[in-house]
Amino acid sequence: MAQREAVIVGVADLPLAQGKVLQPMSVLQMQARVARDALADAGIAMREVDGLFTSGLWGIPGPGQVPTITLSEYFGIAPRVVDGSNIGGAAFEAHVAHAALAIEAGHCEVALITYGSLQRSEMSRSLAPRQAVLQMQYEAPWGLPTPMGGYALAAMRHMHEFGTTSEQLAEIAVATRKWAQLNPHAMMRDPLDIDGVLRSPMISDPLHLLDACLVTDGGGAVVMTTAEHARALGRVPIFVRGTGVSHTHLNIAAMPDLARLTAAEISGRDAFERAGISHADIDVVECYDSFTITVLMTLEALGFCPRGEGGAFVSGQRTAPGGEFPMNTNGGGLSYAHPGMYGIFLLIEAARQLRGECGPRQVPGARTALVHGTGGTLSSGATCILSTR
Repeated sequence: MAQREAVIVGVADLPLAQGKVLQPMSVLQMQARVARDALADAGIAMREVDGLFTSGLWGIPGPGQVPTITLSEYFGIAPRVVDGSNIGGAAFEAHVAHAALAIEAGHCEVALITYGSLQRSEMSRSLAPRQAVLQMQYEAPWGLPTPMGGYALAAMRHMHEFGTTSEQLAEIAVATRKWAQLNPHAMMRDPLDIDGVLRSPMISDPLHLLDACLVTDGGGAVVMTTAEHARALGRVPIFVRGTGVSHTHLNIAAMPDLARLTAAEISGRDAFERAGISHADIDVVECYDSFTITVLMTLEALGFCPRGEGGAFVSGQRTAPGGEFPMNTNGGGLSYAHPGMYGIFLLIEAARQLRGECGPRQVPGARTALVHGTGGTLSSGATCILSTR
């Protein structure tokens, strides 16, 4: 019997206007719409879905604690494989890893991964400290702004150890905005330069407002199946060549090293080893950009540059359109959208790049993409290496 190979065969996201849904809807309706569109993209009917993966139903207490059960009832399906794991923004890359294992083992034939959030419409995002329970008792009572304060601590430590500058962090925001200007669906498309980032209000020293991701609504879906099934449907299969998942801490105070992204080091190493390729084989990178420091530390952790040299690596607009290292090609969480957990949109953009569907922002000849999600406060990391061959 031929080996089963897991592939991405359909993707979809929800159109937004200034970061909000176009009409009132619930998070269930959001996910139903993107699921419908992703399945149509794949040429697969909802009744064929036997694997369901999701992470949280934002704004829904009670049912939000059992998201796969809630969604399966709403979709009218009875899946054989389910995963509602939540490791923050990296959850969906982890779901791809888990779905690939299930498909390749023959436990399911069609896996559907969904997410939806109304955090902008519901004004549900806040810098206020989280409830001081469990481990949060060591941070919340002292007023650390959540989550930006934790990322600011990491940024300050990285600057102290390696001489990283605010200008270097701003390079990331500027490059990402240039990609957003090529994406008509991006929320922020006005021109931006380094001085503009540095002039934006300081929110949590050393991070400015424009070092931080947006607060938007959003919904996305990814459909996976076998390569054989994808070809029978006449679709371009996006192979899941290698994956890795790890996490190290919840509270920033428990991070093993404030200037080192250990979870990403582990997940990236595993993904490259399992894919059997080198960094030079990667054509495009979609990397979680909750904050500019997230990107810089992730690039170091994944091995694209030595530790401490992330600032120099991103300088000179290296990651911008026309640069030698295309990254976050839809505008990222900094300029495109960021609905609470952004990881599914990294996968959607990577699939579209590999299928050559991105118009003016298309990376020429893109055949292999690295997608990396980050969750919590630099807490979790999940890496997927995707390829058309």
